[in-house]
Amino acid sequence: MSDFRRAILPITTFVRIDVKRLFRDKVAIFFVFVFPLIFLLIFGSIFSGDNNVSFRVALFNESESEIATELENQMRENDFFQLDEDVTTAEQAEEKMSRGQLDATIVLPAEFGTVAEGQQNPSGNLDITYNQSNENAGQTLASVMNSVMAEINNQFVDTSVPFTVTASSTDTQGLSQFDYTFSGILGFTLLSLGIFGPTTVFPRLKQRGVLRRYKATTLKIWQFFTGNVLSNAFVGLIALVIMFAAAVLIFDLNMRGSYLNLAIVVTLGTILLFGIGLAIGGWAKNENQAAPISQLVTLPMMFLSGVFFPVFLMPEILQNITRFIPLTPIIDSIRLVITENASLLDLGSELGIILGWTVVVYLVAFKVFRWE
Repeated sequence: MSDFRRAILPITTFVRIDVKRLFRDKVAIFFVFVFPLIFLLIFGSIFSGDNNVSFRVALFNESESEIATELENQMRENDFFQLDEDVTTAEQAEEKMSRGQLDATIVLPAEFGTVAEGQQNPSGNLDITYNQSNENAGQTLASVMNSVMAEINNQFVDTSVPFTVTASSTDTQGLSQFDYTFSGILGFTLLSLGIFGPTTVFPRLKQRGVLRRYKATTLKIWQFFTGNVLSNAFVGLIALVIMFAAAVLIFDLNMRGSYLNLAIVVTLGTILLFGIGLAIGGWAKNENQAAPISQLVTLPMMFLSGVFFPVFLMPEILQNITRFIPLTPIIDSIRLVITENASLLDLGSELGIILGWTVVVYLVAFKVFRWE
């Protein structure tokens, strides 16, 4: 047997063992495949719907005028307004507004739409009441109703304005909320696979004496590492395929980039994150040591790397710091490939940070790893 084959054989053996172990472990299957899908379905349902704004309102039409009746009918037919039919009194409306179940109350007084004495045209004042805690919604609704009243006024009074506003679409589809969210969810999946897996499995193998028996063989640390890295990269690609299929079929994900580039980014990201888990799990003697350290490492990455909300919403100083957190370039690269058809050359800076962290992480992992 050649030296090369003798060196590769333990690696391929560990890949088979690790993949079989994963698919025999029901808990691992849940957290690697099922839990990310549940995560995807929850956040996908939140962010993949249409972006039409609507207001929950209670409407009291006290007027019998034709204009009031027509306005009420239009509000009922317009999806912008969600009329609460269960509210019949002002007290009920006020109670619901205080609980946040209503955005505002609209009242059409008895004189709304009638012709006052000495006037030629109908007139009236529409009353909007909102809770102080929901002031933004109330003011927005008031602005919208002012526009509606302006349209009605134009039917009776000929007015010309010197300045106007024109809005038009660019006719191009931009980044949707779900497209951005999917990148973060996929990054979270890779984070869970790369860190929580080895920080749970390796301490357990140490306590059972499995790694001590490995040490007694001719197995080298780099062979053990390589086999585990390849098996996790393989599992990461399977998780990617499942999540991507769900995102496209259920939430109509707009994939603009290359599937090959996405697979390469996911593989590199999995290798990096697994190295972090390998360093923690390889150093820890038991799960009690590994668990708090893994939480200490993962929580900042989850909240500062764009998993739950965009990095650009953070202060500029914090943005400059988060760019160099290991998970940030992974999520950024995934998002750029999916939404902007970025090539590997376009991802030069992100891939540079990923590769740099990979070298550092595995040097640390080799240094701190212990068989028992």
